[in-house]
Amino acid sequence: MYALDKAKAMQPEEVIALIEKKGLVGRGGAAYPTGRKWRACRAAQADERFIICNADEGEPGTFKDKFIIMHNPRTMVEGMLICAYAIGAKRAFIYLRGEYGYLRERLQEHVDDVVAKSGMDVSIEIVRGAGAYVCGEKTAIVQSIMGFRGCPDDSHPTVHGLWGKPTVINNVETLTCAAQAMLYDDWNPDMRMFSLSGNITNPGVYEFPLGVKMSTVVDIARPKNRLKAMSFGCFGGIMPVDYGASITSDMICKENCQHGAYSVIFIDEKQNIVDISYSIAKFYTYESCGKCTPCREGTIRVLDFLKKIRSGKGEVKDLADLKELARHIQDTSICGLGQSAGNHILTGLEHFMPDYIEYLKKKPTKA
Repeated sequence: MYALDKAKAMQPEEVIALIEKKGLVGRGGAAYPTGRKWRACRAAQADERFIICNADEGEPGTFKDKFIIMHNPRTMVEGMLICAYAIGAKRAFIYLRGEYGYLRERLQEHVDDVVAKSGMDVSIEIVRGAGAYVCGEKTAIVQSIMGFRGCPDDSHPTVHGLWGKPTVINNVETLTCAAQAMLYDDWNPDMRMFSLSGNITNPGVYEFPLGVKMSTVVDIARPKNRLKAMSFGCFGGIMPVDYGASITSDMICKENCQHGAYSVIFIDEKQNIVDISYSIAKFYTYESCGKCTPCREGTIRVLDFLKKIRSGKGEVKDLADLKELARHIQDTSICGLGQSAGNHILTGLEHFMPDYIEYLKKKPTKA
C-alpha cells in the first residue's frame, strides 16, 4: 500500500493539493474535480464525515467498475482510505449494484485485509443496492444507504449528505485513480476506461487516452457489420460514427450527446434507431422513481409515441410532439435520470430522421 503510505506521510491538506495538482476528475460521468470535492467536504463544519464509493453502475453498456472490482479492488479500497485520511472520515460505504451481489464476498475479503493492514481507524461497509438505476444519483444513493427509498432531492452531499453530515461520493474508477495519482509522478489524467459493446466482435473494457482516434477504437472493437451509429449509454444520446474524429468530451458534446462514463455501444446498419430508442425508452419508463411529474409521466408518453410510430400509425406531427416532449422532460425533471431521458430522442431525431420516416411510411400493424 505504497500510495496510502505516501499519503499518510503528508498532511491531509497536502494530499488534497496533490490530487488537485494531478488533475483528477470524477469518472462517474460528471467529471467534477475530485480534489475540489474533497476540499469542500473537509472544510465543512461537522463532527463526522463519510465516504461513499459509488459502485452502483446501473447504466446499460457500462461495466468498467465491475472490471476493477473483479481485478483490482485493493487499489480502489486504498483510494478510499486515502480519501478518509484527507477529509478526516472514520466511516465509509461501498454501494454495490444489486446485480453485482456475486462479487460481494470476495470484495469483502479484500476490504477487510486492506483496512487491517492500513492500521487506520476506518470502517468500510458494503451496502448492496436493490436494483434501482436512480440510486446511482448522488442524493438518491445517500437516501438508500440511510434506509429510505432512493429518490433524488436538491441537497448537496458534500456538505449535507449521510445523516446530514458532509459526505464525499466518488465512483470506483475515481477512487482507484486517486491511489494511482498519489503514487505515480507520471500518472496521466487523460487516460479513460472505455466500456465497448453492441454489434461488435470484441466487447470489453479498454483503456485509451482522451483524443484517441475513433478509427482506432473501431479497429479494436471489430464491428460485425458496417457501423451506423454509436450510443454513449442510455443517457448519452446517439450520434453518427465519425472515423476521423478524436474522442474528447468536446467532440461528443458538440453532437448534443454526453460522454458520461465513456461507454460506447456500437450500432450497425441493420438496426433502426427508432427500435434502439424504443428499447431505451422502456428502460427509462421502468427506472423512473416517480418523484417528479415530468419524468414519471413523460417517460410513459415517450414510450407511447414510439409504440405508435413503430406500429405504422405514426404521423409527421408526432415527431414534432415527441421532440417537444423530450425537451420538456429534460428541462423540468429533478435529477439526471429525467434530465437525460430525452437525449436518445433528440439526438436520434437530429441525426437519423430517415429511420423515423421509414416507420412513418410503414403500413399499420398491431402495436
